[in-house]
Amino acid sequence: MPNGKGRGQGRGSGQGRGQGRGGGQRGGPPTHCVCPKCGTRVPHQRGVPCRQISCPKCGTQMMGE
Repeated sequence: MPNGKGRGQGRGSGQGRGQGRGGGQRGGPPTHCVCPKCGTRVPHQRGVPCRQISCPKCGTQMMGE
């Protein structure tokens, strides 16, 4: 084939199409901080990572939800 043209024209498996909004991973900051030990939820404070907040009930490091 001249110049290598004519190869690689297949359509593939189509994976990764049509996901649009709501598909895949969540984006944006967490809405609440949650204690992994006792389950206490507190509203997320903008600009403060959840891991820097201690649980008000047990003192464990919080995690983003």
